Amino acid sequence: MNQIASVPAIADQIVIRAESALDFLAREALLDRAFGLDRWRKTCERLREGRLPAPGLAFSAIRGGVLVGTLRFWSIKAGDAHDALLLGPIAVSASLRSQGLGGAMIRLGLEHARALGHKAVILVGDAPYYERFGFSRVGAEHLDLPGPVELARFLALELAPGALAGAQGMVRATGAFSESEGDRRLAA
Repeated sequence: MNQIASVPAIADQIVIRAESALDFLAREALLDRAFGLDRWRKTCERLREGRLPAPGLAFSAIRGGVLVGTLRFWSIKAGDAHDALLLGPIAVSASLRSQGLGGAMIRLGLEHARALGHKAVILVGDAPYYERFGFSRVGAEHLDLPGPVELARFLALELAPGALAGAQGMVRATGAFSESEGDRRLAA
């Protein structure tokens, strides 16, 4: 099962593991429930469409054989010369929200990103939630996304000091393209 971590603080043991192509339908249903069908119109989707998640950085949370959480990171270029990751989407089943699973998945994902040598992460999300993980406007203030975004929600985190120093310009996707049906299921 490629168990990566367990989340003992949440009742009914939850295991976080590497995402599998078998998670496709459950993941898509969870994302639809969490974000609605408008999720496909979000600016960050322009950076994900037709691409695979960053290698080793797509996670599923499982409880009793059922997918209850998902988190993915994507390879991007933040401006002209700064390799980085895009965090998201992250979703947790409604019955488990506000119990720490999302935070556990983010911390685990950031630890894995750092261990894999990634130096920076950006996202679009609620600043009060993501500030606890170290995200802020610093590092993203001179970057642009390929579509509209509320600047207060466009955040960055340096996993290595100075990783986004001088970053400016457009954020663009750099990850591997999805080619096969199996890849398309992972990319979706």
